[in-house]
Amino acid sequence: MNKWLFTHIDNTGLVLWRVVFGALIAIEGYGAVMTGWVRRTMVEPEFTFNFIGLEFLQPLPGDGMYYYFVLMGTFGVFVMLGYRYRFSMAAYALMWSCVYLMQKSSYNNHYYLMMLLCWIMVFLPAHRWFSLDAWLRPKIKKPSMPRWVLIFIIAQIWIVYTYASVAKWYPDWLDGTIAELFMRGKADYWLIGEFLQLDWVHWSITYVGILFDLLIVPLLLWKRTRLLGFGISVFFHLFNSIVFQIGIFPYMSIAFALFFFTPELLRKRFLPKKPPYTANELIVPAYKSILLTVLPLYLLIQLALPLRHWAFQDDVLWTEEGHRLSWRMMLRSKRGSLNIFVVDKATNERTFYKYSELLSKKQQRAVKSKPDMIWQLAQRIKEQEAREGRDVAVYVDCRVKVNGGKYYKFIDPEIDLAAEPWQHFKHHDWILPSPEDYHNYPEAADTPQK
Repeated sequence: MNKWLFTHIDNTGLVLWRVVFGALIAIEGYGAVMTGWVRRTMVEPEFTFNFIGLEFLQPLPGDGMYYYFVLMGTFGVFVMLGYRYRFSMAAYALMWSCVYLMQKSSYNNHYYLMMLLCWIMVFLPAHRWFSLDAWLRPKIKKPSMPRWVLIFIIAQIWIVYTYASVAKWYPDWLDGTIAELFMRGKADYWLIGEFLQLDWVHWSITYVGILFDLLIVPLLLWKRTRLLGFGISVFFHLFNSIVFQIGIFPYMSIAFALFFFTPELLRKRFLPKKPPYTANELIVPAYKSILLTVLPLYLLIQLALPLRHWAFQDDVLWTEEGHRLSWRMMLRSKRGSLNIFVVDKATNERTFYKYSELLSKKQQRAVKSKPDMIWQLAQRIKEQEAREGRDVAVYVDCRVKVNGGKYYKFIDPEIDLAAEPWQHFKHHDWILPSPEDYHNYPEAADTPQK
């Protein structure tokens, strides 16, 4: 075990990854300001839909979030340069975690992966070469790293891709419905819009998606297929970048290849002045017992989280319970209609509540099909009415359709949602049971069904 985990190997891949990762997270920070993402997601809304239980995480007032993201981008530059690396990486990890947990309107599995990678990188010796830290403090300079670093990162990548593949093994993906729905929204794309509407393209997206996620790590691990796997990875992720416009994730995923190519090749291409490391020293650290406890526990949690939806009642495609933190990426299309009514408990007067005045357009689109966000909105309405001296019950008339199917009633309209507690580890009975074959009607009309 000691020899397998703690023998030192060349660290060229990790060093190059730090440079690329630092550049990408810097782009994420600065780009969020320049593209208007910060304004739409953090500044314009009156409040954000934070992860439940973390209500203390709220955007800074005024222009505070613009400065926040610029500072975050600057920490990304420091990571890229390897300047005060651990502090800079920890600062970015903490700031990005707060961003991720304080809002769900722009929820994205890629944001979750970036949060995990940021925290992982805090503890890795990625600044021991080709960094300002190594130049300013030559004592820390090393051309090697323990083998467990490489094993751990590859294990994390493998978990992500494998679960992303397995999540697609359900009828609406396998019959091409999802690909057709996704591509329908790209019909106006310049040059490729019509191409993306072809049946064979939908079938290709469907099964290439499954096979790529399932096989890309084995392809990169095996020397004979590594170059082929890398070529497929570049094409696959660039296609996703162009078609789905999902920020830095495709380029981060391409850069994962740095952990699979040999140090000799990487040195030759990118760091020709770096000497080869061949000593293969076995250095067992004093913190070995902590490492052998924390790393397996972390990986076990990563293996368990994507399976937790099986512990909830009903289908995760319908209830959303267990959907987040589980690598269910680009998996389904879900739309909803939402009306909210409040009842004054003193007068029993029932009135329609215009909740759109509380939300940005982005939030309005997101809230209509997400039960946790609907519940949070009900709590917000109750609190706002209480500030005006009214004690109200909040009732919801919500219908959703999944994967282009029919609209069905989603939330029990007879339950005062504002009076219901939130339960993180238990099914919520106010989410109505999923109708039979509720997501197998791609030809259905878009009008809500009563």
